[in-house]
Amino acid sequence: MDDASLRAPAETAVEQCMNLRADESCAIVTDDEREAIGEALYRVAGEITDDTIILRYPPGNQHGEEPPAPVAGAMKAADVVLAPTTKSLTHTEARSEANAAGARVATLPGITEDVFRMGLDADYEAIRQHCEDVLAQVEGAEEIRVTSPQGTDITFGVGSREWNLDTGIVHEPGAMSNLPAGEVFLAPETADGTFVVDGTMRPHGKLDGLELSFEVEDGYVTDVSDDEIRGQIETAAEEVGRDAYNLAELGIGTNVAVTELVGSVLLDEKAGGTVHIAIGDDHAIGGDTHAPIHLDGILTEPTVYADGEEVDLPRGE
Repeated sequence: MDDASLRAPAETAVEQCMNLRADESCAIVTDDEREAIGEALYRVAGEITDDTIILRYPPGNQHGEEPPAPVAGAMKAADVVLAPTTKSLTHTEARSEANAAGARVATLPGITEDVFRMGLDADYEAIRQHCEDVLAQVEGAEEIRVTSPQGTDITFGVGSREWNLDTGIVHEPGAMSNLPAGEVFLAPETADGTFVVDGTMRPHGKLDGLELSFEVEDGYVTDVSDDEIRGQIETAAEEVGRDAYNLAELGIGTNVAVTELVGSVLLDEKAGGTVHIAIGDDHAIGGDTHAPIHLDGILTEPTVYADGEEVDLPRGE
C-alpha cells in the first residue's frame, strides 16, 4: 500500500531520529493493523541500506506482551529497530534484549497514521534541548511534588533511581526512544498522595471533562475512581498480585509541537507542559516491577516542584 503523506514522517523517523546508515541493518516490526506505517518506514530504510527487513505479526492482546520469538530474534540481531505496533513493545524483554545487544530501538505503540503525520512533524533537536533543560532542574532532587487544579497533590521519592530522556534522537548503540518523542521520566522509588487524570487515559482516550482519581500510598495505588481502569488492574493482579498496583512512572512532556491532546496516549503524554503518571510495569525504565500492564494517565495543568523549587515546564505556543 502506498500513502505519500506517510513519506515525510517516515524520513524524519529513519533519518533524523535513528540516523540509519548504509552499512547498518534495520528491522521494521509491525502488525496487521499498522501495516501502512510499517511499509512507509521500510521503503525509506530500504533506500538507505539493503540490509532491511520488515516483520509483521497479528496484534498482541496486551501492551507489554512479548512478540513472537522470530521477531524478538530479528530485533536483537539488527542495528536499528523501528516498531510501529498496536500493542506496545516498549516494556518487553525483546526490546530490552535488543538494546542490550547494541540495537538502537524506537517503539511506536498504538501509532495511527494521523498521529504519525502529526507527531513526527517536529524538530527533534529542539525537543532534545527541552529535555535537557527539564533534566537540569530535576536531576539531583530527592523529592518531586506534582499538584494540579483538579486535585492532584502527590510526592515522589526519587531514591537511587535515574531520570531518563526520551528525546527522539536515537544515535548511540543501545539507545531507545518512543516515537513520537519528548519526555523526561523516572520510575520513582516511592510515591504518596492523590493524582487526578484529566487529559487522556486508556481505555477512555481523551477524557473531555471526565476526571479519574487515584490514591497512592507507599508506592502503590490503593483506590481507583474508574471501574474500567480498576478492572484492568485487577485482571493484571490475578497474574502478578500487588505489582499490578505499582506506581510505575512520573513523566514530564517536552514536545512543544504537540499543542493539543488528540486522545492518543503515545502522542499526548509527550505534549509540552503536561505530566503523566503510570501504573504497573516499570522494569524497562529503571524500576524492578514486572507486570503485564503499564497504564499512563495525562495531567494537563500540572505544577511540578523539585525539592520545593518550581520547575519551568516547556510549553507550546
